[in-house]
Amino acid sequence: MNSDTAVISSDRLHLVTLSPDILRFSLSRDAPSVERLLGLSVAPDWYEEGDFIRFRLQQLSEDPTYLPWSVCAISLRAERQMVGYIGFHTKPAHPYLKPHAANGVEFGFEVFPPYRRQGYAREACNAVMRWAHDHHKVTEFVVSISPGNIPSLRLAKSLGFERVGSHIDEEDGLEDIFRLTYRPSDAA
Repeated sequence: MNSDTAVISSDRLHLVTLSPDILRFSLSRDAPSVERLLGLSVAPDWYEEGDFIRFRLQQLSEDPTYLPWSVCAISLRAERQMVGYIGFHTKPAHPYLKPHAANGVEFGFEVFPPYRRQGYAREACNAVMRWAHDHHKVTEFVVSISPGNIPSLRLAKSLGFERVGSHIDEEDGLEDIFRLTYRPSDAA
């Protein structure tokens, strides 16, 4: 890992910040450069996320202070393998969150198919909420999930998220909005 990357750690995972350089190399599908900068093997699934990568890179070019909140690789500590990604959509207290979590932050994640159903999403979600709480005193978290995404709905419910509304996402269609007031003692 280079000096532009930050790491959030949990029992089995490192969540490694993806710097603008890593995102640019990802867009050009320069796997050797991405893996060199990250110090990880990167699943081919990552390079299929071009629109998402472009969007996060645009956010960082508009506001470099967004970097600690941006996307992180979910990596297996022992294997040094990227198995997905997680990150916050914005910095806390963004105006669009006012109806549901005025001082909160929304996050999303993706675990690549070969690595699903092993608890990595749960562990990564708990790690980012703990980081935001411990380092920035954030206590309100939001996730938006398609009604057909049963695994994510089950995960959100098991983490204590409660449905507070719905909206139409321009890319993903109907999504239910879930909110959690975070208490570290509840993290499981």
